[in-house]
Amino acid sequence: MIRKSVLLVVFALWLSAFATGSLVDDRQALLDFIIAIPHSRGLNWSLSTSACSGWFGVTCSPDGSRVVSVRLPGIGFSGPVPPNTLSRLSALQILSLRSNNLTGSFPEDFANLTSLTGLHLQLNSLSGPLPTDFSPWKNLTALDLSFNEFNGSIPGTVSNLTKLATLNLSNNSLSGEIPDLQLPNLLFLNLSNNHLNGSIPKSLQRFPNSSFYHNTLASTYSLTSASPLPPALSPFPSSTTLRKLNASLILWTIVGGCCLAFLILALLLYFCCSKRRDQKLVSGKWSKEDYSPEKAVSGSHEANNHLVFFEGCTFIFDLEDLLRSSAEALGKGTYGTTYKAVLEDATIVVVKRLKEVGVGKKEFEQQMEMVGRIKHENVVGLQAYYYSKDEKLMVYDYFSQGSVSSLLHANRGGQDRIPLTWETRLKISLGAARGIAHIHNKNNGKLVHGNIKSSNVFLNSQQYGCISDLGLSSLVNSIVRTAPRMAGYRAPELVDTRKATQASDVYSFGVLLLELLTGKSPIHVRGVGDEVVHLVRWVQSVVREEWTAEVFDVELLRCPNIEEEMVEMLQIAMNCVTRNPELRPKMAELVRMVEGVRRFDNENRPSTESGSTASTPGQQIEA
Repeated sequence: MIRKSVLLVVFALWLSAFATGSLVDDRQALLDFIIAIPHSRGLNWSLSTSACSGWFGVTCSPDGSRVVSVRLPGIGFSGPVPPNTLSRLSALQILSLRSNNLTGSFPEDFANLTSLTGLHLQLNSLSGPLPTDFSPWKNLTALDLSFNEFNGSIPGTVSNLTKLATLNLSNNSLSGEIPDLQLPNLLFLNLSNNHLNGSIPKSLQRFPNSSFYHNTLASTYSLTSASPLPPALSPFPSSTTLRKLNASLILWTIVGGCCLAFLILALLLYFCCSKRRDQKLVSGKWSKEDYSPEKAVSGSHEANNHLVFFEGCTFIFDLEDLLRSSAEALGKGTYGTTYKAVLEDATIVVVKRLKEVGVGKKEFEQQMEMVGRIKHENVVGLQAYYYSKDEKLMVYDYFSQGSVSSLLHANRGGQDRIPLTWETRLKISLGAARGIAHIHNKNNGKLVHGNIKSSNVFLNSQQYGCISDLGLSSLVNSIVRTAPRMAGYRAPELVDTRKATQASDVYSFGVLLLELLTGKSPIHVRGVGDEVVHLVRWVQSVVREEWTAEVFDVELLRCPNIEEEMVEMLQIAMNCVTRNPELRPKMAELVRMVEGVRRFDNENRPSTESGSTASTPGQQIEA
């Protein structure tokens, strides 16, 4: 019995030594690599620190036993990849050496990395033929070898990568015919800017023309029309389709158009009447007749003729100063009208004038106090409020860059338009996710935003998204009709319950992600007959038909080397907008997902769940 126990102890110690030895071997392999290859940027790798928690670009498995990810873009590596170094990381899943100056051929010993799911070697100077056998990497979901100098043909063994979702071989010198690649899970393909010839296999003809630009390919697959949408999703019907429209359909289209015109005219008359009260606020001064403090106070003996400021607010003005300020209407939303107010001392604030408030003074003040206590760099802080029977005002900081909605949609196609870059869209997504997660963590984890949309997200000085309009959904009467555009953000279950939840916030955040990815509004009109398109349904249909690449905003196509990140973000968004609320991820989990798309400022950052205000975003670290 004693002998058996001793054997068990010895066996356990052997296993422990084996596990420890594996991590030791991984660390030594990385040190051998960094010693053997010249590089211009320093790395903090040393034997005195933990590879799993302290080494830049290195990620270990949850149990800390193996290195599973090495992301070293833009380190300034030059020369060939040293043999028998990285290839010893047998548990490696993600390897990214993009944006360096690697030369030589594709490393043969990478065949030992059989656990790889993502290999990113783009933007280097690698040359020679591609590996003839891709079978060792059967777990790959993303392969990017673009912007190198690879030549020769595309091996047919790429078909062995049955899990592949992203394949980018663009901007090389590949030649020959494109093999018939049977890749059932492939969502993104780019073979452009090579020397390929012949015809495009039927298995790949589901991908857009842009996937094959600048090759010498047969005319059987038209590469001359650069339509951003596949024929099935084109907003305009072909001439053949138009000829097939029968007279009855045209007649009903005309009748429908007339009805729509009358409806628009009625809405214009309604808004003209309703705007009379706000007309003096569009420019110039606040109207003393309509908004004087005396008139507001006269409606309620309990109302106070002053603004209530929150602790830490540095503004020095009172209600009279605010009413004397120059006011410019920024927009009218579901819960009221928002103004930019410029005071006499040049202080600029945002004032939201609420409408249809359905709670009394005490409940209103309690809600304001709760919202005012929430301090986070990705939540637009409430600085002050005012309550009387006739007026309810909320005062916020002013963000000079405007809302994400205006930055994303305004002046599309205009000569002066500056498109949002992919990096900025990532930061918007990450900032918004952190802000919403912080909100959800408050009030014992029961607080809900209830009005997440791109017009309520603003950019701070570091270009990260900040969430505004917190706490209004519980103040305003439920009978207030939701604007059509806001309806595109609402989760399906709100049609019946009308009560926002954290799960419905997640759905709205998913729509925001889709808006950033596609450049389209949640509900928009396209094509003949003013077809109303719901963004979520459209994206789901496009992905279902395997036209995933056509989802993305055309303004993003000019950004190189982002396909894998866009596809990953699309998957996150699709998880958010699933119809079943119970299947949607929590916001804290979404923060980690978005952070995983590209590593930003994670070092020395307080946890989102801790409730503390995070430090100013630091230098970006790309993955």
